[in-house]
Amino acid sequence: MKEILTLGLKKLMNESNKYSFLEPIQVGSHVLKNRVMMGSMHTGLEEKSLSKLGDYFEKRAQGGVGLIVTGGFSPNKTGWLKPFGARLTRIWQVPSHKKLTKKVKKHGTKICLQLLHSGRYGYHPFIQAPSAIKTVINPFKPRKMSHKKILSTIDDFASSAKLAQKAGYDGVEIMGSEGYLINQFLSPRTNKRDDQWGKDFNGRKQFPLQIIKKIREATGKD
Repeated sequence: MKEILTLGLKKLMNESNKYSFLEPIQVGSHVLKNRVMMGSMHTGLEEKSLSKLGDYFEKRAQGGVGLIVTGGFSPNKTGWLKPFGARLTRIWQVPSHKKLTKKVKKHGTKICLQLLHSGRYGYHPFIQAPSAIKTVINPFKPRKMSHKKILSTIDDFASSAKLAQKAGYDGVEIMGSEGYLINQFLSPRTNKRDDQWGKDFNGRKQFPLQIIKKIREATGKD
């Protein structure tokens, strides 16, 4: 068994060398010191203490990871995962985030903020979604987003991304999976709209495309 394990580890190391996981890589205007990424995980510290969250991420940066992505921060109140959930929406929140990013970046690690709007999966009565369809795992039924609310939500994503840039984050990850708001716009099971934000896939995809466009306009090419 020991010999088999040793052979397996040697093979894994050879494969790692083959694909150069520990070599730097250029991503846009940034250079990551390696190809190791710590994916987004919501720890609960996002709401409790950004200082402790910074300490948590710094330990991972000291371990050598090339890129860290935070847990989800909402771009507005309706996107909370739960009441008073983590969000980056005001300029006064920037200094605390800046302390967090400094802890990580002093070790040569890049860090991105994840922007997450819960849509109908938020556990509070303010939830909104592309259509007023309740999910079986939530006692709250969402309100259908108006055209005006959709536009303001797109602007909120861009505003949060700009604040993240001011706070020293190297980029943002736009959460578009796992059934959250963007996913709800894309799916015909949760998007029953008959306006420009629905009907067919070409309409349903406009919401995420406009978010990306607005963020790029707000933050620039870097």
